[in-house]
Amino acid sequence: MKPAARRRLVSEIRQRHELSEKRACGLIGITRWINRYQSRRDPQDELRMRLRELAASRVRYGYRRLTVLLRREGWKVNTKRVYRLYREEGLQVRTTKRAKRTARSRVSLAGAVGANQRWSMDFVSDRFADGRWFRILTVVDQYTRECLCAYADRSQTGDKVVEQMKRLVARRGAPESITSDNGSEFAGQAMDAWAHQAGVRLDFIRPGRPVENGYIESFNGRLRDECLNAEVFFSLTDAREKLERWKRDYNQRRPHSALADRTPEEFAGMLGHRPFALPIVDKADPAACQGSAAAGQKPPALDTPSDLPKRTEIRAKGLCEEPGLLERIN
Repeated sequence: MKPAARRRLVSEIRQRHELSEKRACGLIGITRWINRYQSRRDPQDELRMRLRELAASRVRYGYRRLTVLLRREGWKVNTKRVYRLYREEGLQVRTTKRAKRTARSRVSLAGAVGANQRWSMDFVSDRFADGRWFRILTVVDQYTRECLCAYADRSQTGDKVVEQMKRLVARRGAPESITSDNGSEFAGQAMDAWAHQAGVRLDFIRPGRPVENGYIESFNGRLRDECLNAEVFFSLTDAREKLERWKRDYNQRRPHSALADRTPEEFAGMLGHRPFALPIVDKADPAACQGSAAAGQKPPALDTPSDLPKRTEIRAKGLCEEPGLLERIN
């Protein structure tokens, strides 16, 4: 038991049983000097007030993400200080403990190496205030963790999924592959025909193995915890507006632990290379290499091949050197 708690016990015992300070301290096991100690620590009222305001607006954020938000505002604090104030103010987030399951060998996910290379998609269901159900199509970029789509509708069909895919491809370019489950909306003829035309590979996970699509499952958990459980939806228009507002906040303001506490858009903007997006016409060309940055691109008219000097020897990496120079080097 910490000294602060022991001092509180001494005060309660003295009030209830009318004991002297010496007697009460002896029963609790502390000295009178510890009981009389007054903390000289700065109460940090301004920091506490701002922490309460952030916790009230971000009800599902823990102390680590709140620390990132405070640092963005210019507060010079570390995680331990925020955690201490977080506990003292009673701001802990209540979470449900998961039941322990038997350990299984998991299938390793194929990691993306560039932005817009691999997408993941799935559905999330929720209810309006009157009890009617609606479904949300969610799409995320596996590399940048960006939320590309959070489209709500009363029912989701393969044609509606294709419509959203066309909008994303027109804005961002076609990915190399899309990971999803074996639902009829994803494995139907409409989606299969669009994927063939767009040159996109559909990667289906095994039935009953959502862990194989862990990117979208993790995102759906954040969507459920931070948006669906915190909002009340009255109509389809209201649901779409609130989902779009949360989507912008997720991409532009919410710190992501897998991205070194950066936002997905901030991380995407830091990439030094172009997104891994290939035009559809280029992907249909069998001679183009998908892993090359120059796939399907014609050389500029001004970049004509230069005349090579005579009696040259082609060495590794395309270097041209005269034989006399090679003899001097050797």
